[in-house]
Amino acid sequence: MDHSSDAILPLETLRAFDAAARTGSFSAAAEKLNITHGAVSRQIAKLEDWLGLKVFDRGARGVSLTIEGNRLHLRTTEAFALISSNSDRWVEPRGTAVVRLTSIPSVSGLWLMPRMAALENNPSKLRIVLDVDIRQADLADDGIDLSIRCGRGRIPGRVSVQLFEEHVFPVASPDLAREIGRGDPARLLKFPLINDSDASAWRAWFAAQDMDYRPRAQDRRFEDYNLVLDAAAHGLGIALARPPMIEHQLKSGRIVAVDDRIVLSPISYWLDRPTGRPRAAAAELARRIAAQAGLAAEKIEEFIVAEQ
Repeated sequence: MDHSSDAILPLETLRAFDAAARTGSFSAAAEKLNITHGAVSRQIAKLEDWLGLKVFDRGARGVSLTIEGNRLHLRTTEAFALISSNSDRWVEPRGTAVVRLTSIPSVSGLWLMPRMAALENNPSKLRIVLDVDIRQADLADDGIDLSIRCGRGRIPGRVSVQLFEEHVFPVASPDLAREIGRGDPARLLKFPLINDSDASAWRAWFAAQDMDYRPRAQDRRFEDYNLVLDAAAHGLGIALARPPMIEHQLKSGRIVAVDDRIVLSPISYWLDRPTGRPRAAAAELARRIAAQAGLAAEKIEEFIVAEQ
């Protein structure tokens, strides 16, 4: 076996291989794993590319293991048996009502978690497997049904719909807010400003006040918005509130508004899915997410039926 790449194969690739080997069909493997036929095919192609050899012979009635594929299947069968013997291992739920959803940590914790019970139980039951990840994963290859992300537009190779926009305003801890007071927006520059992945939102806010902003040595940056809010709540500076991500933080009084000027951010929130027809459970979850985001029903139906 060649192993031309040093990258470690994800477990999903070996699961797809095992399912196809046992069923003799990519379609049957896809049904067993609750992913698409195309996802299984891409996982097998990834495996064969990594190994540098064929593991299946493709035929009109299905697939059969090659000699090398049969050797690999013996090893993976032993490996999965060894894993399953560990009673403490986490077993990912599977079934027609299971939907794999991915998002970044801040969206997962601040927007999804408060809505998770409603998304899973209204009206029929779904089971959401949440994959928290900062990568822009290949949804089809990773067996992901839906993705919620922050961004500036659509991503090629996905079906996308805008869920909602951000209208941002400055916030700080109650103690720092009293020190900042009210008045001209230039007063905010006397204090450290807290950025997340980049300074685009702060630049947009100051540009709307006819001011130019460039990050300074006293300012701070945290990659994850959860940390941005924590830093603001602990008095480390002024952050930008990103509704509806911060509704619970504001209601609790952990952070408060320090300026009433609200500006549209260049960043918005998007719901993505792989191309092709989504599974019924994924389509239903997309409708529920859209309802929570206040997206019009016709927009989400267009998203569900779109090919690309």
